This record gives sequence, structure tokens and C-alpha cells, in this order.
Amino acid sequence: MGALVDDAASVEFHAFFERHYAELSRLAWLLTGEADAADDLAADALLALWHRWDRVRAAEHPVAYARGVVANMARTRIRGAVRERRRIALFWPQREERVENPDVAGVLDVREALRRLPFRKRACVVLRHAFDLSEKDTALALGVSVGTVKSQTSKGMAELQRLLGTAEVPRRVHAAAGHPGKPAGEDTGRDR
Repeated sequence: MGALVDDAASVEFHAFFERHYAELSRLAWLLTGEADAADDLAADALLALWHRWDRVRAAEHPVAYARGVVANMARTRIRGAVRERRRIALFWPQREERVENPDVAGVLDVREALRRLPFRKRACVVLRHAFDLSEKDTALALGVSVGTVKSQTSKGMAELQRLLGTAEVPRRVHAAAGHPGKPAGEDTGRDR
């Protein structure tokens, strides 16, 4: 009887993997800004989910749980990269290049601007505007309150508008994620 349960869990997990791997990889890519690492991060997250599959499949929102795992792994990766850069900077000081009157809108694209945001703001902006998640679903994925999602998304969008010099940020974030159409919160009828 145990083998049947294991086989059923395996089939169920495989279906979950097939349905959500690409989305989780895209989320990892947008959160870390590292296209090469995104697939590995998504695979690592799915492996962690497989090891806790009984808990995941019993969760009220398994996809939100998976997004939360990816977000936490991305945060850990970013923190490690920042620590590594600081260690390198101690031994290899870099020259500071100055550009007079930089054209921020022309120099920075959306992905670079997203990398400049603190992690929580970046995660809220990406989940709301690139993945079209509601505030409630974003809060579930990140393990924060809806109020935190609202404030972090608003602050993140204001920072992106400042960095990019345009009011077209929601559409540009949405397009950077590879989604045509309207960004989250734009006449969708969902919570805002």
C-alpha cells in the first residue's frame, strides 16, 4: 500500500513540476537578475519542495508556498553575493567611474533598476506587476501582510519611476518579465 501512496505522490509532484517550473525559474531570474542561476535556483527550490511534498500538497496554496521557497532562496543567494563582493572589494579596490549628467532612463533598463531595489520591494513589485498576482497572493508567497505588500509595492514603484525616469514603470516591468498585455492593478478588477 505504501508504494501506491509513493507513486501517487511522485505523479502529483511531477505534474506540479511541469506546471510551475518555468514560472518559478522566471521568478528567480527577476529576483536575482541572474539568468544563468535562475534555472538552478528553481530546481533547488523544487527539490526542497519534493523533500517536504507531504507538507506542500497539504498547504492551502501550494504554488504560493513554492514561490515563497524561491523568494527565500533568492534572498539567501543575493546576501551571499553581497558578502562575496564586499570581501573582494577589500582586496581589489575598483576605480570609481564618474559620468557627468548621466541619462538614467537611457542607461538603466528595468532589470538593472529592479536589482537596485531592496529585496522585499523587488519581490513585491515582481510578483504584483510581472506575475500579475493579487496583493493577497503576493502576501501569501512572501509570508507578509497585505499592508506590507501595498506599502512595499508602492515604494518600489516610486523608486523604479525615479530610477527609470518614466511613469510607464508597471507596463515596462510587465514587459521585462515577458508578458504582453496589461500589468497588475490596471483595470483588472482585482484588489489593489
